[in-house]
Amino acid sequence: MSQHPFEEITEPVERVRFSLRESGCDSRIVHTEDTIFTVEDASRAVGAPPEEILKSLLFSVNDGESWALVLMSGSNKVHDKKVKRLLGARKVRMGSAESIMGFSGFSPGGVPPVGYAAPPTALLDEDLFLYGVVWAAAGTDHDFFPVSPAELMRITRGTRADVKK
Repeated sequence: MSQHPFEEITEPVERVRFSLRESGCDSRIVHTEDTIFTVEDASRAVGAPPEEILKSLLFSVNDGESWALVLMSGSNKVHDKKVKRLLGARKVRMGSAESIMGFSGFSPGGVPPVGYAAPPTALLDEDLFLYGVVWAAAGTDHDFFPVSPAELMRITRGTRADVKK
């Protein structure tokens, strides 16, 4: 039995690049010397308004039984109870930096929408679909890629949902 390809790829950006290529997405990863750690940082570095910056937020579901990836427009906040209801979960909680790193191998500020050995359930903020392109982190707080919301939904196998406050 062979290993999953992500077990052999340790570099976060390379895991994202591999995932994009495997999904047939032709988005190109861009590296910047500027940080994209916050929405404001990313907006400046990318040259796009905050609402077009993609926040990839990992939530622990039912105390770590599983994970959910909530993909938000940069200007929106997540409504935890809506996420909980959509997932049919007892409990959802934003992952800590340590638990996110343990689950995904990605650090906050660079959490991408793709690049997971076991892809989490993805929920896409409806407001993302107001924009032709959104800008996603690509595994570090210095790497990003552009993607249309429809393509993002396809490559994450996500669901468009009302998840904002």
